[in-house]
Amino acid sequence: MDIRDKLQKLPLSPGVYIMKDKFGNIIYIGKAKKLKNRVSQYFLNKNHTDKVKSMVSQVADFDYILTNSELDALVLECNLIKKHQPFYNILLKDGKSYPYIKLDLDEDFPKLEVVRKVKKDKAKYFGPYFGINPTEIINAVNYAYPIRTCNKKIKDNNKMKKGCLNYSLGLCSAPCMCKITREEYSKFIPKVCDFLYGKDEAVYDIICKKMDQAVSIENFELAIKLRDLKFMLLKLRERSVTALTNTSNVDVFGIAKSDLFYVFSVLIIRQGKMMGVKCYSFDNSQIDSEQMLISFLTQYYLQNKLLPEKILLPVDIDVEDALFKSLSEGLGKKIEVIVPVKGVNKQLIEQANKNAEEYLNKNCELENKKQKKKMEVLQNIKDILGLKNLPLRMECYDISNISGTSSVCSMVVFINGAKASKHYRKFKIKEVVGPNDFESLKESITRRLEKLKSDDISFSMLPDLIMIDGGKGQINTCRDLIKSYNQNIDVISLAKKQEEIFVEDNPLSVKLSKDSPELKLLQKLRDEAHRFAITFHRKLRKKKQVISLLDEIEGLGKVKKENLIAKFKSVKRMKKASVADLIEVSGITPKLASEIIKKLEEIE
Repeated sequence: MDIRDKLQKLPLSPGVYIMKDKFGNIIYIGKAKKLKNRVSQYFLNKNHTDKVKSMVSQVADFDYILTNSELDALVLECNLIKKHQPFYNILLKDGKSYPYIKLDLDEDFPKLEVVRKVKKDKAKYFGPYFGINPTEIINAVNYAYPIRTCNKKIKDNNKMKKGCLNYSLGLCSAPCMCKITREEYSKFIPKVCDFLYGKDEAVYDIICKKMDQAVSIENFELAIKLRDLKFMLLKLRERSVTALTNTSNVDVFGIAKSDLFYVFSVLIIRQGKMMGVKCYSFDNSQIDSEQMLISFLTQYYLQNKLLPEKILLPVDIDVEDALFKSLSEGLGKKIEVIVPVKGVNKQLIEQANKNAEEYLNKNCELENKKQKKKMEVLQNIKDILGLKNLPLRMECYDISNISGTSSVCSMVVFINGAKASKHYRKFKIKEVVGPNDFESLKESITRRLEKLKSDDISFSMLPDLIMIDGGKGQINTCRDLIKSYNQNIDVISLAKKQEEIFVEDNPLSVKLSKDSPELKLLQKLRDEAHRFAITFHRKLRKKKQVISLLDEIEGLGKVKKENLIAKFKSVKRMKKASVADLIEVSGITPKLASEIIKKLEEIE
């Protein structure tokens, strides 16, 4: 159907639209309050920026998904962007989350713990913490108030015989030994919360007093620890934004852009203190700036659940957007969204913009140089080896087994010359009996190619190059298989002994200089596939060993074994488990738990 005909049939309903090029690749995903109006603008409005014109010129077709509300469309859009990673959308990569301190008030004796995910539960969360170790914050609390930090499940009828090290150091009130009642323990909790909300005077005074006492009795080791905690608290005080109250929770966004990159920075202010700044960079191949900012904010706040009462933005956007409505509902009151023009809020925006500009000038330009170098290496690999495709997506396969048992195959993926660990996959060899690497390789690649039309983000992407650890024989096996699927994929192998590279239809091997970046990249890919295969193989072998040992325990049947594996997930966790941990599993008695621990000690 012609695009103009499809536009006529679009409904005036909320939903998500999916733009595709002539090859069927998804190049852009967007959400709309009214699909017909929004999608029509791309094709009927002539006053677009060059970036939008470039995107529209490549659109050969589009699909759409209707949703019940604009909010549903917002969430669906974000999930689809993460899944398909279209070229014209920005993608907020899931990096390492910043730490929070959690206080679970549902427990009889609440403890403080460092977490990296904020859940929708009844616990209190404080943070995020930038530049200051939250463990040190907890240490300061412990020196002031003897709150426990252990993971023991404390019950009235389960008294421990011996206290932990923290109890002997006077840093824990030992509720596990019934040294303190719930009522006495609960008196500390409001004081702990006050400190974590920014009222640090009481804790600071206690730390200083204990430091002086430690010096007076010449316990200099303790005095040094307390001195460091004192300086940490002073450092935290210095982060106060003087013009804000000590209850202010604000997120401040800054922006900087060049011809190649966009950078968004986020200043996070909690309880009136500047917790830190985080910068995110994106390729400047996107559509208009307002939609880019909304897309960034959507992904950012779907990942960060601890919401502020105020958001400061550098440019004006549609504050009636479903995003802000959903955030307000999550907070329980309306979030104030401001584009400041003067005063302290404007100064905070300028500071955020300055951070974004600094990151753009230093980090982005450096990253651009690295990326150019990687692309040069990939082009050289193509030219030297006479490949049909530029190897933007390279997959390497490696087989691991011991005498044919627990045989596995790894699939490691490099995209644009860098590891793409989320695309790694692994196969248990099911059909091949004995140590037959050729047939195992054939089975694995067959299963991989059969999933080209699956929803799996890795399997659904066609590789430009497949590399095998081996010689000419492995290439022939792989080449014939790929031809049977009518796919245009280059195949090479890298023989470990002489580091020779074998290419299709070439009887001679290619040898690159040992110092060449091209060989180093291929070696890195090969070695990563080997590491991934070995790790998976060892895990399977250890699991079989555990099952074999558990089979020897009388009274431990199939269901109980499955419950144990489901509970602990890995051999490492099961070996660390205590009797108390094991008896939490359905059907495991203290006697069985003791037998399990003895058996697990036999594993290396």
